[in-house]
Amino acid sequence: MKSSFFFRGLFTALSIVFASAQDDPDTGEHPDWPRWCGKVYQAGYPSFEPGGHTVAPPTNDSTFLHVQFKPRYSLYLSTESKASFVVNAALSPWHGEEYVNSTSDGRSSAEPFTELVFSINLVDDDTPLVQNRIAINTTGAEFEFELAGLEPKLTSYEVVLFGASVYGDHNYTATSELLYLPDNPEGSATKIDNVKGGLLFKNAQTGHEFVPLLPYGYYGLYNGSNDTAASDEFVRDYTSGGTGLNAIVSLAGFADTNPVYDSMDQQGLHFMFDLRGSYKNLTETEQRVNTIKHHTSLFAYWTADEPDGWQVPFDKTPAAQSLIHALDPYHPVAITLNCQDYYFGAYASGGDILMEDVYPIGINSTFSKWGTACNATLGDCGCDNCAGVVQDVSSRLDDLATYEARLGRWPLPKFHNPQVFHGEDYWFRDPTAAEARAMNALAFNRGATGIFGWTWPGSRALFEVHSRMAGVVTRAPVVDFLLGGKPGPLAVEGFEIVDAACWIRGDRMMVSVVHGGYDDIQDSVSVPLPVSATGVESVVFGGLAWQLLGGQLVIDELPAMSTSFIILNIEVAT
Repeated sequence: MKSSFFFRGLFTALSIVFASAQDDPDTGEHPDWPRWCGKVYQAGYPSFEPGGHTVAPPTNDSTFLHVQFKPRYSLYLSTESKASFVVNAALSPWHGEEYVNSTSDGRSSAEPFTELVFSINLVDDDTPLVQNRIAINTTGAEFEFELAGLEPKLTSYEVVLFGASVYGDHNYTATSELLYLPDNPEGSATKIDNVKGGLLFKNAQTGHEFVPLLPYGYYGLYNGSNDTAASDEFVRDYTSGGTGLNAIVSLAGFADTNPVYDSMDQQGLHFMFDLRGSYKNLTETEQRVNTIKHHTSLFAYWTADEPDGWQVPFDKTPAAQSLIHALDPYHPVAITLNCQDYYFGAYASGGDILMEDVYPIGINSTFSKWGTACNATLGDCGCDNCAGVVQDVSSRLDDLATYEARLGRWPLPKFHNPQVFHGEDYWFRDPTAAEARAMNALAFNRGATGIFGWTWPGSRALFEVHSRMAGVVTRAPVVDFLLGGKPGPLAVEGFEIVDAACWIRGDRMMVSVVHGGYDDIQDSVSVPLPVSATGVESVVFGGLAWQLLGGQLVIDELPAMSTSFIILNIEVAT
């Protein structure tokens, strides 16, 4: 929630006046009532069920085969010779076509239906790109193919998967798109890894090669004039001291020719371009995208800021996303969602990257400044349906993953927007340094692959905290783990307040451990490991004395609100 008290009050005052002009996405009876995330938040209005929940689809106790596929990466360039598709053939209680666990050749008795034979073809001329088979209930299977027969173009190739049982008596289809673009050596390009959820970025400074990018920074407010020296100083201050802050969401106003973007290009600061004030006006969006798209440090666009909270009409974000893709297919589009679950499916459909802005620290989670209680159907306490603890971050990311699964969607990359502020009579203090580190680590434990704090300039103390953490997580070896695969959860028996996850790469494993409580744990804490480890290579973050004992990570006591990243050597089967 990024609106100021003034703008929220203005929204309330004008909502009744302009109710007839508002295109309310909720079909409830009272669009003129002051609502946030669908809930009435001011005193004097009755509460009601806001609707918009992403519930599990109904099931008739059948099992379905949910066939999905996507290119491994969101785009390929003409400088690349090979690409691949990732295929899922998952059994689902909700999505796909009914799965019949038998097949027959018409002559012999029924046999188990254990494999899907498939072909992935171009829709235009039926050219096969991949022909193979996949075991039933397999996900993430990757199949490579040659790009040589395709012509690079600025629009996507439509592709279709035809799948069948061995004898052809059960058939399944799925569709997707393949983006194979001409190279743009004068600009930049960003790929989304559709398996691991991270980004890869290339421009002249990367030698025109795609390199992993974990963007870590702030929403940065630049109010300078069109002065090159001031722009250069702004960027230097932001990246001063050799910090790991490598990216910014540029709140540089609407002067697209602002020299601050040239300074970002020259100093190698990746930026996400802010379109939140113009994305509803497609003419204005087109003008801004065409002005900015050639910058070499541009890595993404940001359109909607909390459209679910503001109840923006459903069609606005997909329309902006579609236009931006047409104008600049080299960069993805991000949106920020605020609500726990208010028409998630509709609002998330307009983004290639989902950002959540859970701000739980220093709130009154039960009663609001508006004179109402905060619960599932009423009130606005600054963090939708939050408990006011660091674990609200991990809970929200868990929720988003659940909604995607219920909707049968391919998971999008998730970025966390950490709280680095207080005020507005919602947030009575800044997070502490320990809380800031814990919330970020909890986001990483749930697969987040980007961090942007709201906003800078702000607390210098928190700026230094985030700068130091960024210096670890955006560089090897930690970034290789965070972008190298999905985290696996680790259950710490006896200590529910301790959250742990691991990433495995080759003969090494990184374990992240977050103690999210405010009291020291004065007993020994043991973290079980999913594979056999031979030793602790290093504690790369947190400075605690972790040991490997009896096949588990062990520490004699765990300080309150502590965060650790530990790298271990592991045994690899030969």
